[in-house]
Amino acid sequence: MLKIKQKIGYGLGDTASNIVFQAVANFMLIFYTDVFGLSAAAAGTVLGVVRLLDAVTDPIMGGIADRTRTKWGSYRPYLLWVAIPFALLAVLAFSTPSLSDGAKFIYALITYAAMMMAYTAINIPYAALGGVMTTNPRERASLQAYRFTFAMIGAMLVVWCIPKLVAHFGSGDDAHGYQIAMVIMGGVAVLCFVACFYYTTEKPSEQAATPKGNIAVDFLSLFKNDQWLIVAAISLCILILFALRISVAPHYVKYYLGQDAAFLANFLLLSNLGAVVAAVCTNYLSRSVEKKTLLLLGCIGLAIFGFVLGVLPAHSTLLIVACFVGTQYCQNVVVILMFSMVADTVDYGVEKTGKRVMGMTFSGHLLAIKAGFGIGGLSAGWLLGYYGFIANQTQTAHTLAGIANIFGTIPSYFAVLCAGLVLFYKLDTRSVEAIQARAKLNS
Repeated sequence: MLKIKQKIGYGLGDTASNIVFQAVANFMLIFYTDVFGLSAAAAGTVLGVVRLLDAVTDPIMGGIADRTRTKWGSYRPYLLWVAIPFALLAVLAFSTPSLSDGAKFIYALITYAAMMMAYTAINIPYAALGGVMTTNPRERASLQAYRFTFAMIGAMLVVWCIPKLVAHFGSGDDAHGYQIAMVIMGGVAVLCFVACFYYTTEKPSEQAATPKGNIAVDFLSLFKNDQWLIVAAISLCILILFALRISVAPHYVKYYLGQDAAFLANFLLLSNLGAVVAAVCTNYLSRSVEKKTLLLLGCIGLAIFGFVLGVLPAHSTLLIVACFVGTQYCQNVVVILMFSMVADTVDYGVEKTGKRVMGMTFSGHLLAIKAGFGIGGLSAGWLLGYYGFIANQTQTAHTLAGIANIFGTIPSYFAVLCAGLVLFYKLDTRSVEAIQARAKLNS
């Protein structure tokens, strides 16, 4: 059994990751369109193109992490090695140099790509670390619940603080405000990564031998793991859903609801409180309810809340807030269980393919996540352009209806697809424990 301080320490790693990830998710698109000066389509292209790079860097990083051997373990060292570069690149990505439109596009592409490469270099080892802290399926679910509780703390810091920090330090100059805000947020992230390193351990008994063969072989072995493929497909759809909704949330508040930055901060804060409640509930419910059942219910709830959200008029503020909180609650239930299932698919994969590649498995999963995040972000920007969005202007009724559609209805179709995929998942707690028991007998 893991100690509480170990679970809290592990959770602080995702507080750090989410300080930057949520800044990108919630504010990057509106930063690019309303502050940096890119068109909606160009901004969406930046968010999408970088994901192509991840198709190469994610598996490579997974293979490197699996092959790393230090006195601190295979995965923990990256929490120290990459923390400061990660924070610095986040500041550069949210900086606005005085350049021509074409040069700005190139600058945005390069800095965003560099920041996401650093995210890959620190987040893949961090995710894999959870798989070598324990092999108990219920403890894995509990560990992920702690992780996402602290992830949502990072998210709440971001969504509540960044609009206020931008207003305070910018004093009307949002470009300067965003840069200073990210300096502060990046500093907090570094401290959290260091704390995560200090309070976690890799148990030697849980570590695998250095993988034989090349990284490409390790990556291709994932596609022989049908249960991993199902989890990866669910993750892809959930992140498309998430990126679509959250990327246009500031546009939805500013243009559809006609509210200011203070309302946006509270709107996003309340939704993340719903996600924290989900993390706590999932931690307790997963002890008595099968993960697959909870996952299916989460997908169904996510779809229902989203469809309702898509048809609510702008004056129904309380109902809109309630439904948005509901979507975030259900979404976090799905995400927590999704991550705990990845570690279970590693055990299944060992029995099926004979290869234990924890880092590669999580890197492949992160690739699916970032692909979904990129597709969702790209689609959000392109859809805004399709509906005729023009930054800092009064929007037409057609554009406003389109923003509501992107925020509510379109993401819900992906929740329905996820619910269908869950039906094909077969690794319940009993199955995983049986796989682990057979592995011990054969070792």
